[in-house]
Order: sequence, then structure tokens, then C-alpha cells
Amino acid sequence: MAEDVVLIVGVGPGLGAALGRRFAKAGAKVALASRRLEPVQEIAKEYGASAYACDATNEQSVLDLYAAVERDLGTPTVVVYNASGRVRGSVLDIEVDAFKEAWDRGCLGGFIVAREAGRRMVKKGAGTILFTGATASVKSYAQSAGFAVGKFGLRALSFSMARDLGPQGVHVAHVIVDGGILAPHHAPEGDKPEDHLLRPDAIAETYYQLHMQHRSSWAAEIDVRPWVERF
Repeated sequence: MAEDVVLIVGVGPGLGAALGRRFAKAGAKVALASRRLEPVQEIAKEYGASAYACDATNEQSVLDLYAAVERDLGTPTVVVYNASGRVRGSVLDIEVDAFKEAWDRGCLGGFIVAREAGRRMVKKGAGTILFTGATASVKSYAQSAGFAVGKFGLRALSFSMARDLGPQGVHVAHVIVDGGILAPHHAPEGDKPEDHLLRPDAIAETYYQLHMQHRSSWAAEIDVRPWVERF
């Protein structure tokens, strides 16, 4: 909707960029945030979004982000947490610092960003908070503990917030992206080998439609996967 202010935290050239593109197409004011400013500035130029640097695992950095977005665009009505933390390897080999960093980015950052969104949205009795999940949100494979633990935690956070904030007018939902995402600027047509990958713009459409749902039929979770995927 044209009056929306959309904040997306954790933006790269794939899904994060596609999310901003979809909401901008709908007329929203879009804020894109990432740990490094320069890459997100390049993405923002595509559709006139505003770019910010933010370490989502740092509370003060998140507070500064919200203050800047509110100053420049207004209070966010849609917030998407799209950041992830990942460390690969057996649990026998992962060091504590690497595990903690992955968990901080995968879950703690989501808590801080979503808490600040919720505090603002509850005051208005409206808003949408969306979390990006993965296959690892529901299945933890060997070598993936450093990713799955954060994603499991983020899913738990999402459901708790949905039950807490839903009756106060805030829609909270978790999106399980069940599969690999097609690389940016690579859009095959027809039945090709790449069809086993999800296309960023198609995923972004699902996020947008979640935001547009009527409150009498809110989804708390949705999973998306390619049509050729077996599950």
C-alpha cells in the first residue's frame, strides 16, 4: 500500500533486493539495511530505496537504524528480518565463537529488530513483521547445526510473537524458504535445470501477499518451494 514504510534488515542482491523491489512497486517507502553500507546503496539505487548500515546483533545499532528510518521515511509499518548466520561443520569441530556469531545473526538479531518493530506497531494497533526461515527451520541436517539452531530459534520467536502481538493488531509470520534461491539477474524461462531453484521475485510476491492478508485470515507460517521439489 502506498502509505507503507517498509524496513528490510539483511539485504543482499538476491531475496533482500527482491523484497524491496516488490514493496517499492506497490508504492511503499522502502528502507534497506545491511551490515555494510556500500553494497546496499547500490541495490537501493535500482528502485529509489533508502540505504542504511546496521549490525542487527547490536541493540544500539538497531535503535539507531529505527531512529534514522523514522526521521527519513516515517515509522515502519512492515519489517522483514532477512538476515542469517551460518557456520558449516560437524558439532565436533565448530568453535564456540563461530557458533555464537551464527546464532546471534540468525536469531538474536531477529529478536532485537522485531521487538523494536513490535513496540512501535502495538502503539498503532497495526503492522506486519515477517521472518525469513529456511529448510533448516524445521530440519537440522548433519553439518548444519551452526545454521539450524538459529533458524529453529527464529521460528520459535515468530510463533511466540504472533500469539502475543496478533490480538493487538500486529501480523507476525514466518516464511520457510524450502530450497536454494536462484542467483540474481539469472531468470531462466521454461522447464530448465534451474527450475529446482526458487526465484527471488516469486518469493518476494509471497511476502507481499502475506502483508496484504485480511486480519480475519492471517497466516502465521507459509512454506515456499519449487514445483519440481519433492518433500
